[in-house]
Amino acid sequence: MAKKIAVLTGAGISTSAGIPDFRGPEGVWTKHPEQMNVYDLDSFLSDKKAREYSWRWQKESPVWGAQPGVAHKALAKLEHAGLLTLLATQNFDALHEKAGNSDDVIVNLHGTIGTSHCMKCGAEYDTAEIMDNLDAEPDPCCHRKLPFSGNMPCNGIIKTDVVYFGQALPDGSMEKSMRLASSADEFWVIGSTLEVYPAASLVPVAAQAGVPVTIMNMGRTQYDSIATRLIHDPIQDALPKLVDETIAAND
Repeated sequence: MAKKIAVLTGAGISTSAGIPDFRGPEGVWTKHPEQMNVYDLDSFLSDKKAREYSWRWQKESPVWGAQPGVAHKALAKLEHAGLLTLLATQNFDALHEKAGNSDDVIVNLHGTIGTSHCMKCGAEYDTAEIMDNLDAEPDPCCHRKLPFSGNMPCNGIIKTDVVYFGQALPDGSMEKSMRLASSADEFWVIGSTLEVYPAASLVPVAAQAGVPVTIMNMGRTQYDSIATRLIHDPIQDALPKLVDETIAAND
């Protein structure tokens, strides 16, 4: 019977794809803490200039134009082999989707930049279309016509589906992740410092359920002592190797 592997990814898997992390020694927010306001919900909702800056910053960020690296593609390969049951990610760069992983396994714990929603009526938008029109509409608003308002446009504020400071995680995301992590045959942590909660709590949840934990990260984490396997090699080299070995062992 094929193994069930649950995975948690953090910023480390995307740094090799050209996206700097946020909280590391060279992280964006470490060097420029004022830029954390880009993802402050209260500022975004109350200040038009803050919204315009947030949208422009996100469009010009390496996150927006990045493409998946070999590590992302390795996890898509793991899913296609029928071994991946959960891909919980702390990243909102949508690179797992771009690499070919499906919505069946992906749980975007911190949301995703790939889609956006109207904060008033809930209409969904493809963020790419908003970014393409950002010069003409720097403070995007909802153009959905509301029948109960005489087909007048909604005009609500549009926001990317990234989880901003002051927002709760997506409904059910942690519950699903905890359930699948604790019922897997293996739990892999890829490129996470395991400092941000509640995502970091998936490690002790899996370990307490008797699931062997692999932590692949360049630096140490607070949960190294409960891991059954530690890998400190570069993720773009180590993860494809681990995936290939795992698939071969399950053939």
